Amino acid sequence: MDIYKTIDLLECRRCNGVGLLEEEGGWCMYVTCIDCGCRTAEIGFNSPEEKEIAAKKAADLWNSGKTVYTGASD
Repeated sequence: MDIYKTIDLLECRRCNGVGLLEEEGGWCMYVTCIDCGCRTAEIGFNSPEEKEIAAKKAADLWNSGKTVYTGASD
């Protein structure tokens, strides 16, 4: 199952931009806003099963507004 298609993300609470679920280096998942750069904490994983759990936790953080904004964006 493709976790990227099954997880719903709300708009960014800071700028109403689009949230993007990302994997970093095969060890963690997080959500970031493609507009302003807000992001969740990185949620680590060690297996495919844990990857799905980490993705859901990152999405839960994002959807509840638990993000950080450092002022930097792409």
